[in-house]
Amino acid sequence: MRRRTGTTQGTRASRPKSSRHTPNRIVRDGWNRLSELYRPPGANLDYFGHTGRQYREWLRPLIKQLKPGTAVLDLGCGSGEPASRGLAKHFAVTGVDVSDVMVRRARTAVPTGRFIRSDMTRVRFKEETFGAIVALYSIIHVPLARQRPLFERIHSWLVPGGLLLAVVGHDAWEGTERGWLSSDVAMFWSHADAATYRRWLHEIGFIIVRQEFIPEGDSGHELFLARKRPSSDSARGRSGFARPG
Repeated sequence: MRRRTGTTQGTRASRPKSSRHTPNRIVRDGWNRLSELYRPPGANLDYFGHTGRQYREWLRPLIKQLKPGTAVLDLGCGSGEPASRGLAKHFAVTGVDVSDVMVRRARTAVPTGRFIRSDMTRVRFKEETFGAIVALYSIIHVPLARQRPLFERIHSWLVPGGLLLAVVGHDAWEGTERGWLSSDVAMFWSHADAATYRRWLHEIGFIIVRQEFIPEGDSGHELFLARKRPSSDSARGRSGFARPG
């Protein structure tokens, strides 16, 4: 899942007239149609010129701190590249994406992973299932009213001390962009500003480890690395984290 182009303000989303025009359907249909335009099979670059190097840098804290084989969730996994594929070299990866095409591609790209075609606001997991959850440019496709409840579920899915790595909005914006990626396809976005996300994470029970502005075009996004507050010091030793030393 990725962001709007940053070169246009899009068209303010209006109230859907049918299920075909709901944000969920717009996003699902959009990624089904634009999957290979956004990231061609086997390509090292996505449509915006991003390489795997940036993703590897973002994922480095997880690889450094989690034990091999730890359960990790990639929300909005897309085609499985580069995040799920990189994570699967070290961890037991589950990916969730709303796009049928993206999930099929992810299953091919990351055969050791488990991939689920679902709206991330509807998928359910048991509490304390994952040592880390990754959501890179994906939650911004979820209507804002559903985002805080989603973060609350993410918190419940993490083990004590578990890590959340997310790229979300920097400025508040909601709308549908027609003709995204110079195509005839629409895409929907919705996000709060960085200060709101920081407040939500703190109130829900996360400790902010890192916050960074990610520039893109004439705007950008916000990266958060956050840790679920441990319930006790002893939890760290049994929650999928490597002990120091």
